[in-house]
Amino acid sequence: MSVLADCHLHSSFSGDSEAPMEEMIQKAISLGMREMCFTEHMDFDFIYTPEEPEGFYEVNTDAYLYDLLKYREKYREQIKILFGIELGMQTTVTRKNLLYVKNYDFDFVIASSHLCNGKDPYLKETFFEGRPEAEAYHEYFQYIYECIRSFQNFDVYGHLDYVLRYGPTKNENFRFEEYRTDIDRILKLLIENGKGIEANTSGYAYGMGGPHPCRDILARYKELGGEILTIGSDAHRPGMIGSHFEDTAEMLKEIGFEYYCVFENRMPEYHKL
Repeated sequence: MSVLADCHLHSSFSGDSEAPMEEMIQKAISLGMREMCFTEHMDFDFIYTPEEPEGFYEVNTDAYLYDLLKYREKYREQIKILFGIELGMQTTVTRKNLLYVKNYDFDFVIASSHLCNGKDPYLKETFFEGRPEAEAYHEYFQYIYECIRSFQNFDVYGHLDYVLRYGPTKNENFRFEEYRTDIDRILKLLIENGKGIEANTSGYAYGMGGPHPCRDILARYKELGGEILTIGSDAHRPGMIGSHFEDTAEMLKEIGFEYYCVFENRMPEYHKL
């Protein structure tokens, strides 16, 4: 395997995972990984379903860091374990996000849009129903742009086309050209601010036939001069770690990428694909 670092991982410290951190680490070691970065969820002011308690996507960061440091020492001869966070982006929580990131010495911060204008794409009846699918997708991409304008203390933007997961036809009718203006604004702003994107391989598991974002968006990022790219499985259980990394690496090389990044102390280190 050419990609030996998984930079987007969740354990039981995230509300939507039941995986013990140590089991995630042991699985990564068994796969020959040299580095792994946990990126537990911190999504302030999330819109919860009745089944989700308040704070479900707000990690207990001190407890998370305590265990991470314990296992970092235990497994230091076998794998490098990095301290990351997946930060939920909303224009209404900018101050909370700023204070939170300032208070911890993260190695890596992923910014992700799980909500859009106070609505959750996962809840189809509140985000998609009653309007064309394309209208919802445009709203989502335009909201990402506004989020980036309001907050820049992150390293890469996660799964840029996350909204496609939950659309009525997913990415079946998605055509990059239809959304080029929206997406170009996002990518140019990221590049201008020295930020990267990730190739999130969970897109395969969600039936997308490729990573998040899709090949066209990854290729456009490269065309515009983007070079900061991380690769992550978004695994919430051990069996998903490193999933489809080879397929994704081949795609990235075909596009023209030569390197992927691993962040430590908020600085990218470049590794050959």
